[in-house]
Amino acid sequence: QVQLVESGGGMVQAGGSLRLSCAVSGRTFARYTRGWFRQAPGKEREFVAGISWNGGSAYYGDSVTGRFTISRDNAKNTVYLQMNSLKPEDTAVYYCAADAVYGSKSERDFRSWGQGTQVTVSS
Repeated sequence: QVQLVESGGGMVQAGGSLRLSCAVSGRTFARYTRGWFRQAPGKEREFVAGISWNGGSAYYGDSVTGRFTISRDNAKNTVYLQMNSLKPEDTAVYYCAADAVYGSKSERDFRSWGQGTQVTVSS
């Protein structure tokens, strides 16, 4: 059984930064893509970022490109999301996801999910 536990969420003012972490444990496939999604109230879950198994390549959703950076430390089995220049529209529950093919942006393609961490950006 795979477990993903997110941390680092909170409240921040517009223009500020937050760093999310996702600790992965259990029977997961380190050689697969890991990613982040988010879901705002009343909206569908949205792809945020994905990273290759070795951290050498990453891809992002259009709304966060240039502001967010995804990274991973396989020795610690942890994925990170550095979020800079935050906007009120970034307010959402952020979910860590694992075990997908590189390039996947659909939540259906990711096999394992965390419970989410709330990020609130005030104007």
